[in-house]
Amino acid sequence: MIIASALLEQVVQHARLEAPNECCGLIALGQGRAVSVHELENLAASPLRFEVDGVKLAPLLFEIEDAGQQAAIYHSHTHSEPYPSQTDVNFARWWPGCEWLIIGLEDDADPVARSFMIGDDGVIEELGVEIDG
Repeated sequence: MIIASALLEQVVQHARLEAPNECCGLIALGQGRAVSVHELENLAASPLRFEVDGVKLAPLLFEIEDAGQQAAIYHSHTHSEPYPSQTDVNFARWWPGCEWLIIGLEDDADPVARSFMIGDDGVIEELGVEIDG
């Protein structure tokens, strides 16, 4: 994923605001480049998982797809490294082919952003994050 520093900072600020709970949202991607960030509410209000409101999610997905873009999921890990957990892997089965951006806020260190694809078979592939500007 290629993401402008301002968009990445928006995601990081969302993660910090929601800590110690996970934050979540979508990033619209055009040809692998982040175009916009869409913050969502974590209905689970949990530091271990996130849950989104399908009524709010569906129109947002249609809007992104209608613009010819792809949706990537983002969320934060506030107490562990930014690597897909088993909960993430289980959830990813409902989102085949979707890129995942995870923001790590572990131990109040500088935030770490990592991006992944999680296959239907649970195989995790790191894609990398390129910060533009």
